[in-house]
Amino acid sequence: MLTKRADFLAANRGKRAPMPGFVLLVRPRGDGDSKMRIGFTVTKKIGNAVVRNRMKRRFRSLARETLADHGIAGADHVLIGRSGGIERDYASLQFELKRALKKLAAA
Repeated sequence: MLTKRADFLAANRGKRAPMPGFVLLVRPRGDGDSKMRIGFTVTKKIGNAVVRNRMKRRFRSLARETLADHGIAGADHVLIGRSGGIERDYASLQFELKRALKKLAAA
């Protein structure tokens, strides 16, 4: 789990895949560790605290289900919430995350 601001800023210099519900940032760490790390960001522009926390819970669940099979080993992944993400159903968010990971793995 990413918690330090420096890790988020480093991930921002990596590859990005914009999707309708979120933006996925991926940056390989290059430290020889194959562990994947994940971070979540939802700004106040999205809504109040209840909405932002609901979105982060959905992102955590998506990451648990999807990153183990489709994530990029040895990389930091950051999900940034977009305003359309809270209205989207869970299945479409999951499909978009898989598509974004596939796109970044090929690039």
